[in-house]
Amino acid sequence: MDINVRKRGQVQLVQLRGQLRMGPAVDGLRQTIEELFVNGDTRIALNLAEVGMIDSSGIGLVVKFLASAKQRGGSVKLVQPSKFAVQTLRLVGVLNLFEVFDDDDKAVASFS
Repeated sequence: MDINVRKRGQVQLVQLRGQLRMGPAVDGLRQTIEELFVNGDTRIALNLAEVGMIDSSGIGLVVKFLASAKQRGGSVKLVQPSKFAVQTLRLVGVLNLFEVFDDDDKAVASFS
């Protein structure tokens, strides 16, 4: 799992590449997002365009981030989730919890 974080205005864009599943991938993402929260960053756009697979631990983590961000006055929004990610999130009934955007610019603009 490759995780790339860059700041655009008040929003942290988190680009994921690879498979988001139990083990190092989920642990790495957890550490990355928790560091953002510690730094006071609660506006997060999670780009899932290059996530070919997401398992239950990955889904649980993303839902937990959304709840944590909202408690802190922010949110987690999804950008370009892959077809597999959309199907998986829909299957477990959590896709409707997230705002989903076609590109990074629209996701960033939605926070203002």
